[in-house]
Formats: sequence, structure tokens, C-alpha cells
Amino acid sequence: MVATPIGNLRDITLRALDVLAAADHILAEDTRQTAKLLSAYELKTPVSAYHDHNAAERVPGLIARLQDGEIIALVSDAGTPLVSDPGYKLVHAAVTAEINVIPLPGASAPLAALVKSGLPSDRFLFAGFLPPKSAARKTALSAYTALKATLIFFETGPRIAAMMRDAQEVLGDREAVLTRELTKQYEEARHGTLSELIQSVTETPPKGEIVLLIGPPTADETWDESLVIKALEDQIPDQGVKKASATIADLSGWAKRDVYQLALRLK
Repeated sequence: MVATPIGNLRDITLRALDVLAAADHILAEDTRQTAKLLSAYELKTPVSAYHDHNAAERVPGLIARLQDGEIIALVSDAGTPLVSDPGYKLVHAAVTAEINVIPLPGASAPLAALVKSGLPSDRFLFAGFLPPKSAARKTALSAYTALKATLIFFETGPRIAAMMRDAQEVLGDREAVLTRELTKQYEEARHGTLSELIQSVTETPPKGEIVLLIGPPTADETWDESLVIKALEDQIPDQGVKKASATIADLSGWAKRDVYQLALRLK
């Protein structure tokens, strides 16, 4: 599993170049994109396409080749494979077949954005792309209302304003950072509250690949009963009463007994 540059081709690691040169075969999400990287470093290893649409068809044959002793390198279009990216099915099948899976760390857009943002980095959640429709997007965002962590999302330029409006409605007007074109010539970070960033992207729409980071709830946020109930309503469907109660009690500072009683009432 070979991480590749997210923009600047100089961000490839020496180990990645060694593996891409020595592998019997390279699997690429987009062979045209990978060809640019291989050409830049004069690598001649055979390449074929592996993506979500052909994974079911290709995995059995790939596992057979690995069991015969081939070395196969999997790359994404950019960044670390499996992070909001195809590859999980192949890795899962390889692990199940007791084939050695070796990660080669390197460039990662979520981590690059996090360290650039200045937002708290001790706890963070990478959530990838949210649903494109507003209602589904708000439902997805509601699962993060009680999470005391920096939230990291991928988004496109045409959808970023609508996405941030939904985030402000669900999460509140938190501190946020919009980063774009990381490691490239026009790398940019816009800092402010969600409302300020909404105004910014309305006046100057961003282009390119966007990573949006939203800060955790402020330390002085008070957890009244209505907020605890809302958090429980968000978490009980996924976690169940007992686990959701323990999670919300830990986040809110409420006694576990009191949160559990509220959860039973909701159920």
C-alpha cells in the first residue's frame, strides 16, 4: 500500500520509489494519473486499473497472484490508499488469506490540512465526503455534535458553501479552516468561524481540492438537558442505550446514572 504525492511530486518517499520499481505489478485507481508519477521517475513497472467498479471482479485473481509470490503495489490517485479511497476490499481479502500487507506511509491530505490548520490536533475525526443532499448531510453531521474533536471533511468547490451552511446549523458557528490545493502552487488556508468562511466562499469561490476542518465544541459549552437529549438521540440508533449513555456522560460531565435514565426515557 504505497502513499503517493497529493500534489507536489517531490513528496514521494525513497522507499515508495524502491517498491514501485521492484514490484511485479502496480494497481492504480486511475492509470493515467499514476503514469504521470511513474514517468517523472522513469519507472517502467506494468500498471493496471483497480477501483470500486472492478474490485469484485479483480480481487480473486489478484489474491491468486499474491499467493503465487508476486509483489503487487497499490496506489491511489493521490495520498494514502484506503483513506477515502478504493482498496479496502483487496486488503481485507489479503488479510483473510494471510498474505502480508505492508503500508508505506507518506502524503495524506487530511493530516497535512490538520497540521496546517492550527486547530486542536490531539483528537480528530476524518469523515471524508458528506452526502450531497442537504437532509442526508445534516443527518450525518448530527452524529458529530457531541464529539470533542476536530472534524475533517473533503468537499468540492461547488458544494462547499451549502455544506458549511448545514454544518453551522447542526454544529453551531464553530472555528473552522478551509484548505485547498495542499502542496501545490496555489496552496491556501482560510481561517475563521463557519459564518465567516461562508461569506468568504460566497464572495470568492474556492477552486481545486478542498479539505475543511471544523473545530471541537468550545470548552465552556454547557451541557443542559436539551443538549444531552439531542446527543443521545443522535447516538442511540448506532450505539445502543448503554454505550451511548456512557459516551455522552463522558463528554458532558453528567453522571452516568442520570444520562442512562434520560436514554431509557427516549427509548
